[in-house]
Amino acid sequence: MLNDLVKNMVVAVSPLYAVAASIAIAGGLIGTGMAQQGIGAAGMGIIAEKPEKFGQVLFFFVIPETLWIIGFVLGLILLLQIL
Repeated sequence: MLNDLVKNMVVAVSPLYAVAASIAIAGGLIGTGMAQQGIGAAGMGIIAEKPEKFGQVLFFFVIPETLWIIGFVLGLILLLQIL
């Protein structure tokens, strides 16, 4: 049964869609890294002065993680040619 599902999921993708998907995923990953770079440096300074702010700093550090999730989903949409 699993083999039938896998065979049905294989989609012929043109190289242009593959390049577009890779750019979308890479853009999300690069954006996440750039955002976390500044947040992480500032967060360490805040935690050094006020350790009780750890939860708030962690929350702000995790928010940019949504960028790579959006890039990954957009890459899947392009590869599976949903839109």
